[in-house]
Amino acid sequence: MNSTRIIAIDPGIIITGFCILDFYKSSTKLVAYGAIRPKKRDRLEKRLMHLHEEVLSIISKFSPVIMAMEDSFYSKNVKSAVTLGQARAVMMLSGAKSNLDIYEFAPRKIKQSLCGNGSATKEQVQFMVTQILQLKETPKPIDITDAMAVGLCFINNYQII
Repeated sequence: MNSTRIIAIDPGIIITGFCILDFYKSSTKLVAYGAIRPKKRDRLEKRLMHLHEEVLSIISKFSPVIMAMEDSFYSKNVKSAVTLGQARAVMMLSGAKSNLDIYEFAPRKIKQSLCGNGSATKEQVQFMVTQILQLKETPKPIDITDAMAVGLCFINNYQII
């Protein structure tokens, strides 16, 4: 059985959720998950460097071949949207440096894929992730289950990508 390993990321400058999933045909296994938390008091460039180094470290440790990431969403706050874009770019660079194939999914696509509704709440997504991966308890913070949702969205769409 040759499974495919992916790293799924819910990018953020304060908290970045991630998970490692192995999948083969209709079988999906959660390998690892966690949150990357740059120091809030650090300047932006130090926080971006921390994200870059942590993502590279996770990739090195688990050797995924694919990176799935939540795409940017539109924000009324331009400054926070730009900062999130910088965080996403740093993580994509980590994936590109590691020769991963990178796929991005819009938040609505992720919600549609898991809940059947592109307007599902974060709590509905969290519930579905917990059910699909048969988790005994829901990982905290919610950024982790958001990352799991990204990974499951990739797996659900893998045949058509």
